[in-house]
Amino acid sequence: MKRPRSASRRLSLAILLTFAIVSVFIVRLVDLQVVRADELNAASHDKRAVAETTRAERGSIVDADGVVLAASVTRYDITIDPKTAYAEGAYGFKRRDAEGVLQTVTVLQALEEIAAITGADVDAMMATVTKDPSANFAYLLRAVDTDEYRAIRELGIPWVWPQPVPERTYPNGAVAGNLVGFVGTDGPQNGLEYTQNECLASVDGVSTYERGADGVRLPGSTVTEREPIPGGMITTTIDSDLQWFVQQAIAEQAIALGAESGMASVVRVSDGHIVALADYPSVDPNYVSGTHKDFLGSRAFSYAFEPGSVLKAMSAAIAIDSGVANQNTRYTVPYRWSASQGAVVHDALNLGTQRLTLAGVLMHSSNVGIAMASDGIPNSTRYDYLRKFGFGERTAVGFQGETKGLLDERWNAQQRYDIAYGQGISMSLAQLTSAYQAIANGGVRMPLTLVTSCTKPDGTVVPVAAPEPVRVVSEHAASLTLDMLQSVVTDGSLSSTFTIAGYRTAAKTGTGEVAGPNGYTDERIVSVAGIAPADNPEYVVVVTFVKPTTVKTSWAAAPTWAKVMAQVLKHFRVPLSTTAAPRLPTSW
Repeated sequence: MKRPRSASRRLSLAILLTFAIVSVFIVRLVDLQVVRADELNAASHDKRAVAETTRAERGSIVDADGVVLAASVTRYDITIDPKTAYAEGAYGFKRRDAEGVLQTVTVLQALEEIAAITGADVDAMMATVTKDPSANFAYLLRAVDTDEYRAIRELGIPWVWPQPVPERTYPNGAVAGNLVGFVGTDGPQNGLEYTQNECLASVDGVSTYERGADGVRLPGSTVTEREPIPGGMITTTIDSDLQWFVQQAIAEQAIALGAESGMASVVRVSDGHIVALADYPSVDPNYVSGTHKDFLGSRAFSYAFEPGSVLKAMSAAIAIDSGVANQNTRYTVPYRWSASQGAVVHDALNLGTQRLTLAGVLMHSSNVGIAMASDGIPNSTRYDYLRKFGFGERTAVGFQGETKGLLDERWNAQQRYDIAYGQGISMSLAQLTSAYQAIANGGVRMPLTLVTSCTKPDGTVVPVAAPEPVRVVSEHAASLTLDMLQSVVTDGSLSSTFTIAGYRTAAKTGTGEVAGPNGYTDERIVSVAGIAPADNPEYVVVVTFVKPTTVKTSWAAAPTWAKVMAQVLKHFRVPLSTTAAPRLPTSW
C-alpha cells in the first residue's frame, strides 16, 4: 500500500526542520566552545573566581634579651558579597536554630547578629551592603579580634567571609616607644619601624578560589599563586627593664621641674651599645594620638641644644692631647678675662681671682679657666678634634630625624673661646653621650649602636656591620681627663649627690643657655654626664632636662643622674671599685 503523498511531504519537512534546528545548535555550540571560548571562559571565571590576599606578618622588634617590643597579632576583616546579600533580600538564607528547626535569616537579621557580637552600627553595615548591589566584594568591618571572628563564623552567613590580617601591637606600651616607633595606615611612620623596614617588611601572598551561584566557596578550588613571606626580626641593644626604669626616672623629675622635656641615655663603654635611651614625653605606639606630634620620635637624636659646661671635659682632653696643658697646669683665673682680639669671657659667679689647676678648672666649672687652657690651640685643630668626638655629624645609628647639630669652623674672636665652655655649638644628647664614651674608653670612640642584627624568616641572622672605632685623643689624655672628672665628684659642690656607695664615679654638670631671636633668653637646658666605675669604666649616663621652670641650674639633673647610674650598676651587677679616687690638686 502506498503512503499518501502528503505524509511523505510531512516527514521530509520534519527531517529538514530537525536538521535546521540541529544545525543552529551546532553553529551556536561552535561559536560558544570554539570561536568565543576564551572570551566566555574569562567572563565566566571573573564571575566565579575570587582573588584573595593572604596577609603576611610583619617582623618583630625585640630587645637585647629577646623581649618583644613590637609584634604582629592576627585580626580579621569581615568582607561580604553585596550582590548575593542584596539578591537574597528579605527572603534570606536558611539556617537551623538550636532546636534543629529550619529558619529564614534575612540580611537585616544577619547584620543585627553581627552587631550583637561586635557592637558595630547596623545602619552603617546595611549601607555597605546596599551601596553597590552589583559588587562582589566589600569590607563590612575591619580588624575584629579572634573571639569576634569565631562568633561571626559560627553564624554561617553565606555572603560573609572573614579575612585574617596582621595588626601591629606593642606589648610594653610606651617602653622604648620613642625608639621603636609605630605603623600607621600608610605603613611605617616612625622610629625603627621606619628605618629598619627593609628587614621588618613582609610580602603578602595571593590565592584564588571559586564559588558557586550562591556565593559559597567551592571546596578544593583554592589555588595559591604566591606564598606569603613574613618579615624579619630586628634585635636591638636595648634592655627593656632598664629602659622602663630610666623612662620613669626622667618623667618624675621632668614633671617635678616643670620641664618642657627630658632625655637620658645609658651606653656601654666597651662597644657603644645603647642599653637605654629615654625621652619624656614619650609616645605609646598603641595610642599615638595621645602624644603631641613634637614628641612622637626621639628628641635624644633629633633635638640640638647648646650643652654648656659638660663640654669642658672635651676641651680639657683636647688641651692635654695637644700638649698645651696637663692636670696640674696652673692658671690665674679672674672673674672676667679680656682675651685677644676683644673677646671677653666671664664666669657664672664672681668669686674673685682664683689660682686653679686644670683639674680645679673642671671642678669649679670655670669658663675663664677652660678658655685660657684652650687659648693656645689653633681653631682648625680644635675643630678637627670636635669632629672626631662626633660633633657636627649624625651618629652611626642613623635614627629618623636625627640632627647633625651645629659645628661651624668659621669662628670669630669671641666664638673661639665660647666653644670651649659649650656655647656657640649645639649637639644632640646622643652625640654628647658618644663623646663621653670616648673619654671613658681610653680616647677611642665606638660609634653608637642601637640595632645588632636582622633575623630572616628562614632563621638566617644578618649582623649589622659595626662602625669603625675612632681614635679621638690619646689614652693618656683620656685617662687624665677621667681623673679630673672624678674631682668633680670627690671635691665639687654636688659631691654628696654624685657619690654612689662602693663605686668611683666621674661626672660633669652643664647649664646651657637657650637662644632666642634677640639673643640668649632666661631659659636653660641642664645636664649631667658621667662615667662609672671610674677605675674601670663600663657605662656612661647622660641626663638632660629642657627648659625647667622650678630649678634652672644643673643641680636639677644631678639626683636623676645618680639614681639612674646607681640602677645601671646594680642591674648589670658591676663589680665594686677596689681603689680610692685620686685626689688631684685643684688649686695652687
